[in-house]
Amino acid sequence: MLKFFGFLCVFVVIFSCNSSEKRATIIDGTKTYEVYKGSEMTTLMKAMYAYNLQLKKDIKLGKTPTEFPREFLNIHTAELSDSKSRNETFEQFSGQFIDAEQLVFIEDSQLSVTERYNNAINLCLSCHKTECTGPIPKIKKLLIK
Repeated sequence: MLKFFGFLCVFVVIFSCNSSEKRATIIDGTKTYEVYKGSEMTTLMKAMYAYNLQLKKDIKLGKTPTEFPREFLNIHTAELSDSKSRNETFEQFSGQFIDAEQLVFIEDSQLSVTERYNNAINLCLSCHKTECTGPIPKIKKLLIK
């Protein structure tokens, strides 16, 4: 039993060291921290989430959105995580999302700004149902009910 436990410990240590996550070393006085550094796409998605959260608040307050954030277009070129690759599904959904998000800023639309905003968020959800499902609960919070 002791040999099995020892083997298990060695196995866990070996395979935990082979992580492909990007890490940055931060030195703070006498301490050194290893901090996860997300991919360009991860950083972009977090920025898009924060922007849309603020946009949701503004829409609920009756403010009309005025300018599409050009940084969102980086969805087509941002570096993905090591374990991910662009595929036809991602390209299709990302293009549809950009189109839907741009419609949020069109003032003379027949759809309400709330409907246009929710359409864009629903495209996020549709894409994340096919890849990277983890953020779905968080994305659902962006919807205006």
